[in-house]
Amino acid sequence: MFRSARIGLLITMAVSALAALAVTGCGGGGSGVTSSGGSASVVLPKTADGKAATVGVANAGGLGRILVDSRGRTVYLFQKDVGTKSDCTGGCAAAWPPLRATGKPSAGTSLSAAKLGTTPRSDGKPQLTYNSHPLYLYSADQKAGDTNGQGINAFGAAWFALSSAGKMVSGTGTNTNPGLGY
Repeated sequence: MFRSARIGLLITMAVSALAALAVTGCGGGGSGVTSSGGSASVVLPKTADGKAATVGVANAGGLGRILVDSRGRTVYLFQKDVGTKSDCTGGCAAAWPPLRATGKPSAGTSLSAAKLGTTPRSDGKPQLTYNSHPLYLYSADQKAGDTNGQGINAFGAAWFALSSAGKMVSGTGTNTNPGLGY
């Protein structure tokens, strides 16, 4: 049990390091495009003054324009959440990590800064919110532009990407098994 947990941790760390290396390798001048696979094209979000945004908007093919984090990863809402209070803890938060930010969060040029905020989690640390929805990432999204979490029913409710208006986006993501649950 302990050995498989260590192996899992090592694999997770290796994947994280490779993802960070890939994002770093894509940095540098030019358009800021981090992923261009299939029908999705992700550009890192910027604020009106050209600085990196905490949350922005990207085109996700069949889902249209959806919220992404500063690295171009899809951001999700959990339908079980009530208001700004997160109902995703423990194993849920391991599979669907809360989107966090250090300092004041910043909205990309296509977003309403007034809709972007934070809410305290049970550990006392803030989680980003948009239009009063706590925001999450999905651990199975391996790169910018992935939408594997779209429409999954897990941990008691469904998960969906958000539009720039802060509303649930319907449609099919890149997940080949949307019925997958935990």
